[in-house]
Amino acid sequence: MKAELFTGKAQVYANARPSYPDEAMAYIASLVPQNAVFADVGAGTGKFTALLAQCGYSLFAVEPNADMRGQLAVALAPFPNASIVDGTAENTGLSSNSIDAITCAQALHWFDLDAFRAECRRIGKPDALVIAIYNRTPGGSSVGHSRESTDAFFANPTVREFPNPMAYTREAWLQYMNSHSHSPLPSDPGYDAHVAEMNAVFDRESADGVLRRDVVTKVYSERIKE
Repeated sequence: MKAELFTGKAQVYANARPSYPDEAMAYIASLVPQNAVFADVGAGTGKFTALLAQCGYSLFAVEPNADMRGQLAVALAPFPNASIVDGTAENTGLSSNSIDAITCAQALHWFDLDAFRAECRRIGKPDALVIAIYNRTPGGSSVGHSRESTDAFFANPTVREFPNPMAYTREAWLQYMNSHSHSPLPSDPGYDAHVAEMNAVFDRESADGVLRRDVVTKVYSERIKE
């Protein structure tokens, strides 16, 4: 199952994955009423979900992976306005016609897009908004994932982008590279070779002990239409 690809990686994901810039969060807030109810689908460890919760919205964090939900519970513990749901993008378990805004951060490419679209129509209130957010690292897989999934899912989205530059120490870089679905776990045979390769990248591309990446946060939004 796709949901199990991140098992064993929740801690490094929570530690090392990029967050989302304040400007992007302010823009998303401008798209919805103050009393909007959110469903954050594929919430993962709550990197994006906690930022929504800080805004005071009532929200449901939908995540199928138990390991990720453990970290999600830690991230959302301070927020009584947030509830965690063991569900998938295609079957969230949420009530019909109950959601004003459906978000998915760094996750749309994992979904069955037709089934997710149908689920958005089911759980969304009339004229609900679907928002996909991607941190795109130049040269990284996120660029292709975001382009392909958003092109296939949305008909005519509004797209905004925000600078989100990252600066990694060696430790943070290794954790970041270990957080991907395709990265081997420490118990896997190829782990040492993977770490050696990532150390070589750091040695080659860092300056003064820091490796920089010009990450851009892209926000896609569109109203649900029947």
